[in-house]
Amino acid sequence: MNTFALSPQYERALQFAARAHRQQVRKGTDIPYITHVVHVSVVLLRYGFDEDVVIAGLLHDVVEDCGVAPQELEGLFGANVARLVEAVSERKGIGGVERSWEERKTEALAHLRRGDSAIAALKAADALHNIHSIVTDLALVGSAVWQRFKRGPDRMLWYYSEILAVVRDALGDHPIVAELARAIADLEHAVQGYN
Repeated sequence: MNTFALSPQYERALQFAARAHRQQVRKGTDIPYITHVVHVSVVLLRYGFDEDVVIAGLLHDVVEDCGVAPQELEGLFGANVARLVEAVSERKGIGGVERSWEERKTEALAHLRRGDSAIAALKAADALHNIHSIVTDLALVGSAVWQRFKRGPDRMLWYYSEILAVVRDALGDHPIVAELARAIADLEHAVQGYN
């Protein structure tokens, strides 16, 4: 197992993410948002990805959700970490106008298709934790969980299946791909239980 999880760079990234997300909670819960990015980082660490990818897991939502500039990330954590984070960050609005869910997800998938294996791994780990969270919440609160999201289960399953296809193209038979495929199957099964 990698030992850099306790490196000074990792610790700085963890503290940066904790401060950036300190006012945020997971959708529809009181769970601090930092738990999500830590989970993403741990998944990447568990599968042996390099330190930049693991650190990008901690920071993957600070540009999209906290208004952190990619240039700030580059100055603090290096060009590669900034590149990885920017590659998985959605532009939620343009010129003060909110973009539709479909527009954002279509653009995100296009960026993912143009990305490399590190970007695919980062997105796979993000999707994995989000899917596991949805499945857990479905068991706890039932179909009311969908009220937290802009789209229902069919569109979410479509999006995660598209992520899986791109990740599979980039990473082949890597174990993270197999775990993502199992998670999507679990989500499909859970959704069918509430239809």
